[in-house]
Amino acid sequence: MSKKRVYLFEEADGKNRLLFGGKGAGLADMTKAGLPVPPGFIITTEVCKEYYENDKKLPEGLMEEVLAAMKKLEEKTSKKFADPENPLLVSVRSGAPVSMPGMMDTILNLGLNDETVKGLAKKSNNERFAYDSYRRFIQMFGNVVLGIPHEKFEEILDHYKKDQGAKLDSELTAETLKKVVEAYKELVRKETGKDFPQDPYQQLEKAIKAVFDSWNNERAIIYRKLHNIPEDYGTAVNIVTMVFGNMGDDSGTGVAFTRNPSTGEKEFYGEYLTNAQGEDVVAGIRTPQPISKLAEEMPEVYKQLLEVRDLLEKYYRDVQDIEFTIEKGKLYMLQTRNAKRTAAAAVKIAVDMVKEGLITKEEAILRVSPEQINQLLHAQIDPKAEKKVIAKGLPASPGAASGKIVFSSREAEKRGKEGEKVILVRPETTPDDIGGLAAAQGVLTSRGGMTSHAAVVARGMGKPAVVGCEAIKIDLEKEEFRVGDVLVKKDDVITIDGSTGEVILGEVPMIPPTLSNELIELLSWADEIRKIGVRANADTPEDAKKAFEYGAEGIGLARTEHMFLGNRLPLVQEMILAENEEERRKALEKLLPIQREDFIGLFKAMQGKPVTIRLIDPPLHEFLPPLLDLTVEVEVMKAKGITGKELEEKEKLLSVVKRLHEFNPMMGFRGCRLGMIYPEIFEMQVRAIMEAAVAVAKEGLPVKPEIMIPLVALESEMKVLGDLIHRVAKEVLEKSGVNIEYKVGTMIEVPRAALIADKLAQIAEFFSFGTNDLTQMTFAFSRDDAEGKFLGRYREKGYIEDDPFEHLDTQGVGELMKIAIQKGRSTRPDLKVGICGEHGGDPKSIEFCYQIGLNYVSCSPFRVPIARLAAAQATLKYQKQMEFVDRTA
Repeated sequence: MSKKRVYLFEEADGKNRLLFGGKGAGLADMTKAGLPVPPGFIITTEVCKEYYENDKKLPEGLMEEVLAAMKKLEEKTSKKFADPENPLLVSVRSGAPVSMPGMMDTILNLGLNDETVKGLAKKSNNERFAYDSYRRFIQMFGNVVLGIPHEKFEEILDHYKKDQGAKLDSELTAETLKKVVEAYKELVRKETGKDFPQDPYQQLEKAIKAVFDSWNNERAIIYRKLHNIPEDYGTAVNIVTMVFGNMGDDSGTGVAFTRNPSTGEKEFYGEYLTNAQGEDVVAGIRTPQPISKLAEEMPEVYKQLLEVRDLLEKYYRDVQDIEFTIEKGKLYMLQTRNAKRTAAAAVKIAVDMVKEGLITKEEAILRVSPEQINQLLHAQIDPKAEKKVIAKGLPASPGAASGKIVFSSREAEKRGKEGEKVILVRPETTPDDIGGLAAAQGVLTSRGGMTSHAAVVARGMGKPAVVGCEAIKIDLEKEEFRVGDVLVKKDDVITIDGSTGEVILGEVPMIPPTLSNELIELLSWADEIRKIGVRANADTPEDAKKAFEYGAEGIGLARTEHMFLGNRLPLVQEMILAENEEERRKALEKLLPIQREDFIGLFKAMQGKPVTIRLIDPPLHEFLPPLLDLTVEVEVMKAKGITGKELEEKEKLLSVVKRLHEFNPMMGFRGCRLGMIYPEIFEMQVRAIMEAAVAVAKEGLPVKPEIMIPLVALESEMKVLGDLIHRVAKEVLEKSGVNIEYKVGTMIEVPRAALIADKLAQIAEFFSFGTNDLTQMTFAFSRDDAEGKFLGRYREKGYIEDDPFEHLDTQGVGELMKIAIQKGRSTRPDLKVGICGEHGGDPKSIEFCYQIGLNYVSCSPFRVPIARLAAAQATLKYQKQMEFVDRTA
């Protein structure tokens, strides 16, 4: 095959991450920048794809290319691979195009065997170091390549540590490490029936295959699904000359970030361990030292690291996550990549980098994901709440969470998916815990530092994490932990605060979040850029105030039926039970002043921004007791011999419920159909809306009412109810002597309405897509039934890509929306069009809404900031493809 498959670091293009993977690209960039990178080479992601297409066999001729590259490493290092006198050792590391920290496999110290370990000991004049490296290699190779559980090696190591009275691995002597090596080799024989492979070339080939295999291990697959990483990317393999952080107290290894990935502060942030290898830091087996302490221990190395930090951040114009090793006082760079960060840090860093002149406002907007904004809107612990703090660890990922303790990732995954709130408690987490971490509310570990696996993954997921909480003594067998005299068992509730590191017994009250100054600034930039408006769905003045605070430009949906609940329910039931129009109007007269006050509250909260009020939508039986419950109640009363007025009233109520009962209420007597048959209901609501508008206007405040008719499917419905609204509005305005501009529109939630939109637009001044119902009616899916019964299986089997209730179905529902917009604007060119279903707060759906020309999206108050950012990102992505249309009105 003529296509080049193996590239030395100096040959690779650091911008081509799809071919070289993130790790390889970073190593290539650092090599070209003259930074101290150990010599190495990259096997491209294309080879990974070939490997899978070739039934998991390495492509023909690949190993010859690999060995040719190994010869180049030998020339550069003056060492020889498989040489018993002066052995060249390498690491074999994965590297996907998109960062997947810890999800795939790495093998260090490859090339060691019973002979080369002696040469390493002699050459380094450090027998302890040589055998420590060998035992690490056997353990990693045994786990990654031979499939022997990591814990079985750890049990052997723990046995020898106890035997020697050693707390840390680094305290074991050379003689003890030799025994560990022999015990490890015996474990390999027992588990595989074969001796540990002694041929370094065989080790290398098996390791390359194992790294390719790890692209499809369970944790990598889960991670890709969680982060929407394409399955066909594949991983590169990086072969890097080993440098050793475990050669004594003048050696070490660490992970650092050019800024604090938790808060976003501009400070060098990280951790290191002396006399250790990189996996020790990431795995959280030992609690490391803060990077600042390196300035005391190795000032020259620390100064060099600061120079590297500045160079890398300026080059990449983003926060870098770097791995380094110090060998006998010499610094080596092993990785640089864009750092995983918390949502709060992402916002602060993006805003700060604009002010520092590193990036533009547009780049800052694209740097923060809508999901990260969602994380920032999670609750925090109420500072006034009483709390019993039982321990304190490292605050690794901010936010707070309460839940029942579980000690197994599998159990956390199962119970979390079932809707239970759980906190995962582990000594430390490994990449295999990814499913449990994703399903849990948060994670607590007794070991590990701020750059451990649990910390990095939790930050990426926006989950609260407290790590390195050494005060808790975990017993995994008994499924409990102790803190002094306090015993905490499985299923007990705890709260963790990832911002302070506190572990609190029981559930603690939470408070809603507030927007940081940086987030307010970032969203103001988004508002400057976006060409689609953002409103909120709000039914109460409280919701409207919150929406206004979060930057909503109006209310896109106020559901009047929600105002019929609570202490108003008896009046509503009186109206429903009325036997004629006169009785019904009397009941409605009692409801009118209550509704009027509701609307006054909404108008005032929105301070002159448009408020779209939907007239009553659900069927009337929803305001009455369920048929089955009422039937049973009547029969029980009869059985008990209860008679007279009490039974008569119940029987009357039952007869009304039976009369109103529907087999398919979603398609029944609801929405505009109620207004057509009982116009007095809609009259009362319109009167209340307009009287509220007049009252607010008389106070000197601006007001913009928009009255929306639900579930229209016929031109006649739009005309009759449109005339009703104008008639009542005219009566109120003439009587008050106040002139108020108002609009009449309809909700497009029935497929037929989309198809006759040109006719509806003769009367309707605006459309709002009710995509919840429109999706149900287009698919003939009942949302309540479909999601529980078959939709999940459809997605698993690939019959349908997305849940259409979560992300807009652009091919079906989206086509109806396009037809409605085109037809509606053919009749009324200035027709205002919005969306008020759940999709109005979904970034993927917002992108589609922008593309098809909507004026605004409307979503729940807490999703308004998300929608503002998503709308700006959609504008930046598509504005060059579209004519400029100002749609923020």
